[in-house]
Amino acid sequence: MTDASASPTQDAFLDLLHAQRVWDIELPAFDPAGAPPAPLPLFHAWFAEAVAAGQAEPHTMTLATADAEGLPDVRTLMLHDADARGWHFATHATSAKGRQLAARPYAALGFYWPAQGRQVRVRGPVTTCSPAESSVDLHARSTGALASALVGRQSEVLGSTGELDRASDAAWQRAQEEPDAEVASWTRYVVEPREVEFFQGDARRRHVRLRYRRDGTGWERELLWP
Repeated sequence: MTDASASPTQDAFLDLLHAQRVWDIELPAFDPAGAPPAPLPLFHAWFAEAVAAGQAEPHTMTLATADAEGLPDVRTLMLHDADARGWHFATHATSAKGRQLAARPYAALGFYWPAQGRQVRVRGPVTTCSPAESSVDLHARSTGALASALVGRQSEVLGSTGELDRASDAAWQRAQEEPDAEVASWTRYVVEPREVEFFQGDARRRHVRLRYRRDGTGWERELLWP
């Protein structure tokens, strides 16, 4: 029988998948009536609460972009800041996401903090920071992060792991010897929010969804059905 759905391996996977629990913990309450008029203060508060709740790597997020054909692409990376301008991240301008953003400067971000059953979604145009700000971003990070940036060639086809080992060793040595080394392709980006949604999960599936939408210089708030 060739039907994968009937194979023992597939059956075992489905059994394991269906055995997983969702939010089998006490979840916090969220009253949208008390939410601030703008999304940034609420994001800052939720982030701090995620850290306090022991959420692993709360600063990681998914970044969705579109390729040259308009097809979606997604990956996980780190948040570098969230301020009045928007949500910041950095990458090589020569990477797949960098090229996609150059052609289609619009993106979506997703944060998921299961320790509290919370999600935050951000959508908006993407702007490029100045070379000076990108350089500051690069050198504010660890030696390992600088070494990784010095390796470069992100998303290119790799011939062998040995090739990566040699390039990585050389980059680590340079990062240690030249902590101020520059990487021309390293670029800091900002997602300027047009929509920000806050999702609070509920064990009885009465999830609370609050969406902020940019309205001129202010924000319109609206509840969404779960």
